[in-house]
Amino acid sequence: MFKNPRRVFFLLFILTMLLIVIDLPENYRLKFSAFGVTVDRVINPPTIRIFGLEKKLTTSLGLDLAGGSHVVLEADMKDIRQSDRVTALESAKEVIERRVNFFGVAEPVLQTAVSENSYRIIVELPGVSDVDQAISLIGQTALLDFREFTDESEASPGAFVIPTLETTTSVGLTGKDLARASMQFSPNTGEPEIALEFNSEGGKKFADATKRLTGKPLAIFLDDIPLTAPVVQGVIPDGKAVITGSFTQEGAKTLALQLNAGALPVSVKPVEQRTVEATLGAESVTKSIRAGVIGLGFVAVFMVAQYGRLGLIADAALVLYGLLTFGLFRLFGVTLTLPGIAGFLLSIGMAVDSNILIFERYKEELRSGKPWKIAIEHAFGKAWDSIRDANFTTIITSLILFNPGNWAILPSSGLVRGFAATLLIGVFVSLFTGLVVTRTFIRVFYSEKRSG
Repeated sequence: MFKNPRRVFFLLFILTMLLIVIDLPENYRLKFSAFGVTVDRVINPPTIRIFGLEKKLTTSLGLDLAGGSHVVLEADMKDIRQSDRVTALESAKEVIERRVNFFGVAEPVLQTAVSENSYRIIVELPGVSDVDQAISLIGQTALLDFREFTDESEASPGAFVIPTLETTTSVGLTGKDLARASMQFSPNTGEPEIALEFNSEGGKKFADATKRLTGKPLAIFLDDIPLTAPVVQGVIPDGKAVITGSFTQEGAKTLALQLNAGALPVSVKPVEQRTVEATLGAESVTKSIRAGVIGLGFVAVFMVAQYGRLGLIADAALVLYGLLTFGLFRLFGVTLTLPGIAGFLLSIGMAVDSNILIFERYKEELRSGKPWKIAIEHAFGKAWDSIRDANFTTIITSLILFNPGNWAILPSSGLVRGFAATLLIGVFVSLFTGLVVTRTFIRVFYSEKRSG
């Protein structure tokens, strides 16, 4: 396929049209009149629906650009030994971080703070403007308990009795026995359902409970509040079960989130809560983006002035680079912070750098007397070593800054990770545009009647 440049160009054209749709601005009002036709409508990026799952293509902004919620939680350590308190605090932080990740908050910032007898967890949630919602998500004790009815008449399948603590008793199965819960779709009906998987000990308890309660409801409580009471259809020996019912997709996702929340090793209570405005005002953001656009404009002019039509081709490839990178940000849910935007602009510079290496090598090949077609192909081949080495070192640096393993000796700040994520995606896309897009454009549009 790559040996047929016109076919590749056609595929790139289709990709460009698709990316333009993906990158549409949010809530943009399109209003104009032409030839007696008036258009006045609000444009939004599309929502992708695959196998019942929805992905809304929106731009996630960090705390510095969009604001969010700031919550400080105080951990109650009165029943924890002094030597175990720091470990308990870190464990609580991990549980809260897991809850936040399940909730889908992008680039959260979680930190612990210890001062004398004060043990606190500081949580910043970009884009979450409802502080009460944030506290209900991260601060709940999340005591998960499976309970059975004590009254046989209430346990009958047709009773439809709402379970309470007074009318039920625990079967000895708690959130500590649950390995994971997830929302899935029934292969038979296509309806949302909850898949449960218990650990080895929990699987034995669950098998005993389902054997005893076949044909009866098994109530599930979270923080002493009933979530659901599905009827046990039969003995489940492998520790895997499915909760079915009249779930909406959003309701099933929320229930899975609650079940996955886990139990905090210590109780926490909010001691400070507030909604924070964007740390960077709208004017500062506008000026930063304007500076980036001006800088890129100078780069585009330089490429045309230095390399003529080759520079113009490189600029066209950079436009596709920008569309593709921003589209990937939306598809992967990358949170854009100001450092993230800086990483994006830096990766554009590296994409230009690849073109410069190729074009300079092309000039050397021409000076050696090679025909232009052979010279341009040799230029791409011989410049690859330098391009590969430069981008490989940047990829390593980006991975260290992103710190995917959460190593304590490496940075874990959300802002640093945002910079690393945008830079890493940008580097991979720049390799694609430099070696595929630019090469295809040259093969299709460049000719022996060249300039520059």
